[in-house]
Amino acid sequence: MKQYKFTKPVARKLLMKLFGSRDNIEMNAATAVRVGELFGISENTIRVTLNRLQSANLLALVERGYYRLGESGQQFASEINQWREAEAQLTQWQQDWLVVQTNALAKSDKTLQRSTARALDLVGMEKLAPDMYVRPDNLKGSAEGIRQKLHNLGLARRALVFRASDFDEVTHIKACKLWQTPALESGYKQGIQELEISLEKLTALPLDVATKESYEVGDRALHRLVFDPLLPEPLVDVALRQRYRLLVKQYDDVGAEIWHQFLQNV
Repeated sequence: MKQYKFTKPVARKLLMKLFGSRDNIEMNAATAVRVGELFGISENTIRVTLNRLQSANLLALVERGYYRLGESGQQFASEINQWREAEAQLTQWQQDWLVVQTNALAKSDKTLQRSTARALDLVGMEKLAPDMYVRPDNLKGSAEGIRQKLHNLGLARRALVFRASDFDEVTHIKACKLWQTPALESGYKQGIQELEISLEKLTALPLDVATKESYEVGDRALHRLVFDPLLPEPLVDVALRQRYRLLVKQYDDVGAEIWHQFLQNV
């Protein structure tokens, strides 16, 4: 799983995260500029980014001068926001594997390689052998479902996606060790501690400060969940992950209310 390091958000990420955080969010340019100011992003950068997002169909301009997610933005937000119900999409692991074979993809196409790597990260795939990536087959929909999800996330259709049930014992054991389980579980514990500390103080902070903190702390938490490989037992402590996920949902709801108050006051 990718390591997270918080830096000042770029305008594109900040705006897409806010527009995609809840259904039917609308925001005008002046409000978007105020949001940018909170993170030290200039007015010109915000306005240019709004235009670019609209041109890419990630945002759409509604009649009264407000922006909302465009068709492409809605699809992307839908994929990312699946973290809230991810646990419900898991099934009992029967020791089988989902496999992605990427040898048909051109190594010279750097854009394709980047989109492939991101798609594989988002579904928790790890490299088992050259051009071969695997994950436990514990997701509902099995190969067909993961194939469509990967395509939606940018994996080229030339890549092969299939289910494997006959790994020899050595390969099976090797595959089970691809994920850094101690780091995952340590991340859950650290995340729980950080969220609990932040929740205790958010309501006592000035609104601007609380708004910024809820974004920063929430962004770290969501990154961890969006890129979580959703491993089954015994590869990871599932109960610990579920505890963390429930706390992130609580924090996300609190953060959404804080952002609502902030935007209402702009």
